[in-house]
Amino acid sequence: MLTRTVIEAAVAAALAEDAPWGDLTCAALVPPSATASAELVARTDGVLAGGEVFAAAFTLTDPSVEVALTEPDGAAFAAGATLAWVVGPAGAVLQAERIGLNFAQRLSGIATATRAYVDAVAGTGARIVDTRKTTPGLRAFERHAVRAGGGHNHRFSLSDAVMVKDNHLAVLVNSGVGVTDALLAARERLPHTTHIEVEVDGIDQLEAVLAAGVDTIMLDNFTPDELRAGVALIGGRAIVEASGNVRLDTVRAIAETGVDVISVGALTHSSPALDLGLDVSVR
Repeated sequence: MLTRTVIEAAVAAALAEDAPWGDLTCAALVPPSATASAELVARTDGVLAGGEVFAAAFTLTDPSVEVALTEPDGAAFAAGATLAWVVGPAGAVLQAERIGLNFAQRLSGIATATRAYVDAVAGTGARIVDTRKTTPGLRAFERHAVRAGGGHNHRFSLSDAVMVKDNHLAVLVNSGVGVTDALLAARERLPHTTHIEVEVDGIDQLEAVLAAGVDTIMLDNFTPDELRAGVALIGGRAIVEASGNVRLDTVRAIAETGVDVISVGALTHSSPALDLGLDVSVR
């Protein structure tokens, strides 16, 4: 998903936004012959994501800049750890610094938050997954960061699977179409490989959905007791996903209800950037 082509396109756009006509400060003050070395240093504990993206900020600015990553994506590190070395023309290193850090801090923040959720449900069998609540244009990056943190990805886009949410069900009900019949008709029209998931917000909706033989049922904003009841009623006939305002302090209790998947929008829409710094030496 996070291919070299995807990385270069996004990083090039970010560099162009940051210095559309070059870096005036470096052009005015930094001698063209000056070189610099720099360390990407962790100011706090965390999990790395976006190493290749960080490197691309420098190499796309100037191909002569060399970047050596000391840790792979997914590696846990402590405050003070050196995560990468950068060597090259001082002007290029300074110009690319902010873009490189922006990506590394954002993605490592997501990976670190994801790892906390994954650790919180360890031993329960529940899988932590992301949602489509991502930054427009950066979904592949943020989804990669979730995987680096040990989580899993939900459908990437609207084109990947059928996901019938509450608004879709409302349209059906208002149109006088039965939920079971509508889902069965949809199954007939779709390729046999297409996964069908349906969101419900009450136990009373489950029987109609189960009768259609869907693949996954999302229990949205259920309490732990309601989740246990839903898992028991579904009885293995579909994958059970819990969703809705999942927090780190509640995720363990949710996992212990027996659900298979817990989707957490906060992983990508609310994770704070991790504190990383670039310590530069110019010579």
